[in-house]
Amino acid sequence: MSSDPSSVENGAQHNKGFDPSPETVSHTKESELDKKLRLKYERINKRPKWDNQLEFLMSCIATSVGLGNVWRFPFVAYQNGGGAFLIPYIIVLIVVGKPMYFLELALGQFSNSNSIKVWSLSPALKGTGYAQAIGGAYIVSYYVSIIALCLYYLAMSFSSTLPWALCDPSWDNCVPSGQSVNASQIQGNATSSAELYFTKVVLRQSKGIDNGIGLPLWDLTLCLLASWLIIFIIVARGIKSTGKASYFLALFPYVIMIILLVRAVTLPGAVNGILFFITPEWSKILEIKVWYAAVTQVFFSLSVCSGALLMFSSYNNFDQNVYRDAMIVTTLDTFTSLLSGFTIFGVLGNLAYELNYDDVSQVIGTGGTSLAFISYPDAIAKSPIVPQLFAVLFFLMMAVLGVGSGVALLSMINTVLLDAFPSVPTTLMSASVCVVAFLIGLVYVTPGGQYILELVDFYGGTFMRLFSAIAETIGVFWIYGLENLTIDIQFMLGRTCSFYWRICWSIITPVLMIVVFFYAMITTERLKFGGTYDYPEAAYIAGNCLQYFGIAMVPIFIIAALWKYRSKSIVETVKTAFRKKPTYGPVDIQKRKEWQEFRANAKHNRQMQRKGWIQHIFIILFRGYQR
Repeated sequence: MSSDPSSVENGAQHNKGFDPSPETVSHTKESELDKKLRLKYERINKRPKWDNQLEFLMSCIATSVGLGNVWRFPFVAYQNGGGAFLIPYIIVLIVVGKPMYFLELALGQFSNSNSIKVWSLSPALKGTGYAQAIGGAYIVSYYVSIIALCLYYLAMSFSSTLPWALCDPSWDNCVPSGQSVNASQIQGNATSSAELYFTKVVLRQSKGIDNGIGLPLWDLTLCLLASWLIIFIIVARGIKSTGKASYFLALFPYVIMIILLVRAVTLPGAVNGILFFITPEWSKILEIKVWYAAVTQVFFSLSVCSGALLMFSSYNNFDQNVYRDAMIVTTLDTFTSLLSGFTIFGVLGNLAYELNYDDVSQVIGTGGTSLAFISYPDAIAKSPIVPQLFAVLFFLMMAVLGVGSGVALLSMINTVLLDAFPSVPTTLMSASVCVVAFLIGLVYVTPGGQYILELVDFYGGTFMRLFSAIAETIGVFWIYGLENLTIDIQFMLGRTCSFYWRICWSIITPVLMIVVFFYAMITTERLKFGGTYDYPEAAYIAGNCLQYFGIAMVPIFIIAALWKYRSKSIVETVKTAFRKKPTYGPVDIQKRKEWQEFRANAKHNRQMQRKGWIQHIFIILFRGYQR
């Protein structure tokens, strides 16, 4: 929780009653610094801005409230005992999710930088930004294939009879989803036509990938192409176009969610599913793997540590109230996850009733996208009034949710590349990234595509993001300094950070993530698709390569920074590598001068009040020097 090494900007203003900072540089270096600041200001000033604050808020909602709430959250809860998962999830949301969300919005807005350039606050940890960008690229590679499935179902929803509502004659022990079946008519365990349609007709899913994943399926390939075209159209002009689309992407899904919730809770047996969802198995709460699932779900759902939030907030005006925005989005995200959970588990309860299962946990045997593409379609097929209408609305909603998050992740990659190559037109960069991502995404629309999706999600979308989050918290709060950050936020927003934020940022958030990370690294078993299928050895090797490639960015850039700033003194080398750059801070020249003076006064106040290390740490953790 360092506070002194970078407390005052090089060239800080003199203050009454104390000498200039020892970090004051020579006139020559000041001139070089002024030149760097001027060039940075000119570069940042060319970046677009949100047309209004509401566009930013809507974009954050569209990003965080996505398929992770409808597809991933119910499945993770389902895997971890239903109601037993809710308590760890809500606790993690309060002590990890909200603090991390507010942190990233504040950092991006304060520095006007993307997830990589923001690390001028501690250059040695620049690899953290690259790790997050790589993780975001992994996620968007398979995320759009889920949107493609939504478009496929959307097209099929216009059929005179929903194709998943009836059983094909070749399907054994099949129960038609579009008909109510008397439980006494079913002998043994049966499978709904919605599940069989998804695995046999849509995915044409193979029994494994030991002999390869197969060739891309032409119909799903067209859907994937359409998905990428939609995303390209939205991101082609940068935030000028994404901001306008955010209103529809953020608000439309809620209308459909409420309609489907009403439909789900009125189905026979729905109560049993909802009770399974909200009734905790207390023994599960003590399992670290449940907490690991809660942490990774919060990260996935809120899109923290993916670079997207830093990117969006970097286009804000300096005084945007990101504290308010963070509270709105994180609360709304939780509400949406619970809303989706009630709907999904209401349908699962109905499926258990229809299929004559004793326990809701027995309903779905396969993992991944099954809950979203089996339980919802099953409920829709049972609708007595125009099921096609419900199907069209639902899959349109799913596609919209997916596009909202996909746009954010692609925009993050675009921003990183455009900041590195500012001369390249935004449209050309967007087109290039979309084409490459489409070609990579073809692996997910093969008969073995779902196996690859699970593999990439497990190795690239969860474990690696948790590692980068730990590096981020250590870099910001323990190296840049908790007190330094709170002073920056106070200058930017005019509000002090309470005990809750300070204790979460400095201790609870990083410690909880570190404990969960090491436990997961030690105890996590090999991934099994659907809980039963063992991948071939080459797949596990490939998964680990994806994972450790991103993780390796952090130590590689630390070593590179130590080499770059090497000197005769090892201590000075380390300090220089981890100390913030002179160019870090507000981009606006006048704001920067005010900030330098504000920090110099803060340092003076701290020196006047400080009496010892114990008292110093106590003040930083519980109230701060600036009250």
